[in-house]
Amino acid sequence: MLTKCPECELQVSDKALACPHCGMPLNAVPKARIARKANKRRRLPNGFGSITELKGRNLRTPFRARVCVGKTSEGKPILKNLKPDAYFPTYNDAYSALVEYNRNPYDLAPDLTVAQVYEKWSDNYFSKIGQSSTRTIISAWSYCSSLYDMRIKDVRARHIKGCMDKGYRIETKGKKIGEKIYPSASTKSRMKSLFNLMFDYALEYELVDRNYARTFDLSDEIIEEQNENKRDHIIFTEDEIEKLWDNVNKIEFVDWVLIQCYMGWRPQELATLRIDEVFLNNWYMCAGMKTSAGKQRMVPIHSKIKDLVKQNYDKAITLNSPWLFNDKGETYSGSYKITYDKYKYRFNKIMEALDLNPEHRPHDPRKTFITRCKKANVDEFALKEMVGHSIRDITESTYTERDLEWLRTDLEKMQ
Repeated sequence: MLTKCPECELQVSDKALACPHCGMPLNAVPKARIARKANKRRRLPNGFGSITELKGRNLRTPFRARVCVGKTSEGKPILKNLKPDAYFPTYNDAYSALVEYNRNPYDLAPDLTVAQVYEKWSDNYFSKIGQSSTRTIISAWSYCSSLYDMRIKDVRARHIKGCMDKGYRIETKGKKIGEKIYPSASTKSRMKSLFNLMFDYALEYELVDRNYARTFDLSDEIIEEQNENKRDHIIFTEDEIEKLWDNVNKIEFVDWVLIQCYMGWRPQELATLRIDEVFLNNWYMCAGMKTSAGKQRMVPIHSKIKDLVKQNYDKAITLNSPWLFNDKGETYSGSYKITYDKYKYRFNKIMEALDLNPEHRPHDPRKTFITRCKKANVDEFALKEMVGHSIRDITESTYTERDLEWLRTDLEKMQ
């Protein structure tokens, strides 16, 4: 804005400190800027919840806290009032309450469904168990769809029993797509274990006041059927092992079965062996899973299977694969990585192609290894160390340390 200089009466800016024409001082002290009021409210992270101030009303607790319990199909958050109290006198009080809720949301969210509790429980539980156990739980959960949408606090023993007796899953593979598959006795037993553990978790976080899954036992009919269907593992006979040797490089994957027969790996361990766990310079592997005794155990490579291991190792290097065993299957698409299910499928194909005992299962080579070692008088403690079984003898487990060559000498007793 322009104004007149009181000395020369020429136009000059009202913000000028002195007249540019005559030099007369105009604004000796500049006007101080008014500082903006700092926003003392802490910003909420995404998915944390929301705090709304209810204006226009004379309220003692005008700040409402809501929690995010999910999202709509459009991705917008679904908000519900914080429990047990949703209204607070100040913004910071509401913020502190939301912080406490997000540290442990279950204490304040009693309306979670069974599916939501399963998701939270399994995220925690699966990190503590092996892949085989995880796969078993996921399979059992697929039969429980009748309870997915029930509130966890509404579930009673009769609902769990009904799910076990009449639950089913929908087949998604093969020629029976869409068919209802009902649980076997062993699957019902796994469903019972699943609910036992999941409701223990719900009880711990006060989502339920009682674990109804533990208020009843499996019926006598389920136990009897389970015992009838239970099959023992069958060792490979010497004739069957000879037949496997005769077909190395003739039928695919026979070498995998032989390697398992001479090293005792569990099927899941064999399928997931990595090349960085194979040491060809000293002919041994260091791998394993499932138990503390079985994890990363040292197993010498028997002299009879050195060439078989080397062939698979070289193939993995050529494919630039981190896994010792690799195959894409007949479709030649997807990952080279072998899973338990892939190995089981190839194992069964070998049994069929060589007309071996059709009752053989992928765990049988491990039992074969242990049995043949016992027959060859391999030291009991050396054998336990190689197969990953716990050793209770304190002298052996604590005060005896077997090196690689010691183990190799024992292993070579088996022919």
